[in-house]
Amino acid sequence: MISKAKKEKLIKEVRVHEKDTGSPEVQISILTKRIEELAKHLKAHAKDNHSRRGLLAMVASRQVHMKYLDKKSPKRAKALREKLGLKK
Repeated sequence: MISKAKKEKLIKEVRVHEKDTGSPEVQISILTKRIEELAKHLKAHAKDNHSRRGLLAMVASRQVHMKYLDKKSPKRAKALREKLGLKK
């Protein structure tokens, strides 16, 4: 789980405008952080299949958001991938 302070920091780093909380960039960055934390959890708790299912759902959701952003604005998608360290 991401703390409120970490989430606000993520939003400030990638937001499009001052009051942005729901743009694809923000959603993808939050999902990426949650995926990283859950992956760390699963390394310690390998048999936690319920969390593994949630992880797979988050990865799929992030893919959908990235596909949308690729279609709408390839420049923004490329910049976000570089900022977050994601591969295409």
